[in-house]
Amino acid sequence: MRKLLVLLALPFAIISCKNTTPAINGRDSNEHFSGMLDQYWQERMQLFPTEATSNGDNRYNDRLTITIAESFRDSLGRFYKKYLDGLAKIDSATLDKNDLVSFRLFKYEMQMGIEGLKYPTHYMPMNQFWSFTLELPQLCSGSGNQPFKTVKDYDNWLKRLSVFPSWVDTAIYNMRKGMAAGWVLPKSLVVKILPQLKAVVVKDDTSSIFYGPIKTMPDSFSAADKQRLIAEYTKAIDHIVNPSYSRLYDFFEKEYLPKARATNGMKDIPNGSEYYKYCIRYWTTTDLTPDSIYNIGLSEVARIEGEMSKVKDETGFKGDLHAFFKYLSTDRKFFPFTTNKQVIDSFWGIKKMEDPQLKKMFNKTPKTQFTIRQTEAFRAASASAEYNQGSEDGTRPGIFYVPILHADSFNVVGMTTLFLHEAIPGHHYQISLQQENKGLPAFRKFIWYGAYGEGWAHYCETLGKDLGVYNDPYQYFGHLSDGIHRAIRLVVDIGLHYKGMTREEAIKYMMAHELISEGDATSEIERYMAIPGQALSYKIGQMAISAERKKYTDQLGRKFNIASFHDEVLKDGRVPLNILHEKMAEWAKGQ
Repeated sequence: MRKLLVLLALPFAIISCKNTTPAINGRDSNEHFSGMLDQYWQERMQLFPTEATSNGDNRYNDRLTITIAESFRDSLGRFYKKYLDGLAKIDSATLDKNDLVSFRLFKYEMQMGIEGLKYPTHYMPMNQFWSFTLELPQLCSGSGNQPFKTVKDYDNWLKRLSVFPSWVDTAIYNMRKGMAAGWVLPKSLVVKILPQLKAVVVKDDTSSIFYGPIKTMPDSFSAADKQRLIAEYTKAIDHIVNPSYSRLYDFFEKEYLPKARATNGMKDIPNGSEYYKYCIRYWTTTDLTPDSIYNIGLSEVARIEGEMSKVKDETGFKGDLHAFFKYLSTDRKFFPFTTNKQVIDSFWGIKKMEDPQLKKMFNKTPKTQFTIRQTEAFRAASASAEYNQGSEDGTRPGIFYVPILHADSFNVVGMTTLFLHEAIPGHHYQISLQQENKGLPAFRKFIWYGAYGEGWAHYCETLGKDLGVYNDPYQYFGHLSDGIHRAIRLVVDIGLHYKGMTREEAIKYMMAHELISEGDATSEIERYMAIPGQALSYKIGQMAISAERKKYTDQLGRKFNIASFHDEVLKDGRVPLNILHEKMAEWAKGQ
């Protein structure tokens, strides 16, 4: 999984390229459109400076925009409207093939942005899974997106951090409005936020994650600069970080928690059902109804359970599937690690194993460097394994983060499929190749469609046998476990937010159909409660890509080349699923 940076995604069928405004034609249209996209991106980076930092654009590293402020949301609506109106002046029929795709994507982006602002999501600016209060310590750690190489870098961070108390003021103001309007988090999520906030506040400044850059300060800094920065970072921790996180903790504990709701799904808040349907379109880029997705989930759960039973029997295990689940989750041979380093080294071992086969599966591979890191302790308890993209200029590698609470309880089953998804060839290949593509305008290099992005990563889990890493039946069973996990998500996400399934019922359903502990199942279900619809993207996208592969394998026969297929899927970056379908049909004609 990767973190969302950009909002977009509407079904393409509802967009018309016709307009009644006088159009700019021919070559002028292409040049005008290209200039518009450049201008949009420059303005966007100023509006979202932490996004710019994430993308490797360091011009605004000293800025922090309070994007949850109502005044900002008003400005953002006008920003989207300005560019949507600008598109009406362009005759899309005169654009070349690549620009026409950009035109369609850009129009959807603006429309989806405008539609999304109808819902008061800023009333719930924090949750236990995605929150600026979790992102901020990552930024300052010295190993995250924020660079700490020069004295100016260190001063930039202090300026950015100085805005955080105002962000906290705005968040509390918004949450009080949400409490009055009924847009509040479930209690079960609030209690998970409290320890996250508390963990950031420390008595010893030097043990704070915000002190991290001081510990790695370059030797080239002058003695005077070192002394000044030590004093200023210590002051920032004492007067900004600790008071701000403490204030949020007190607010959540004393004021927000008593008002948090006992219900679980979005349907239980005002206009929540409409918002959830928006989330479905946003994450799946389809017109699929909640009921159809729910039924797909039930069908996939049944299909994959059948495959899991076959693998269980192949291992010689005597007992039913649930007994096999218990065996895999308790037998010590599946918990071989004693140190965190051994866990990380084992993931590097998977990479070494697949490397010889990757060249047969892909003609194009990323230039962006790749590394593996343990998830920071302050967020590990509520974190999933995740991929953080590298920078466009290649100075920051793509990072596969692995949360390790206790090495001796880290289960080896499923490590391979996890690596294929989050790392190589999953998110690292797709995201890096997209950012490195010089033929794409800037906004397309960083655009995010969950059904494509997570769908591709989930599809990469199916490549394990081709890559020679599923020879162990237990690792293949781990792959099937991940597959059924994504199918279960279709059932429980729709169940929670649309069909009235309770948190407890969702946990029970998940545990009944996969190898998962009650604690992990609880964390998963609470994740879906916090970010409705996101969990739908994986299986819907994977099934679409797998269907394209099967279709053209059957249709092209010996003319089908898997590396060429993968290159075509990846070459235009993330697109909604119907555009993927269109472009794969064009590719097949050329084979």
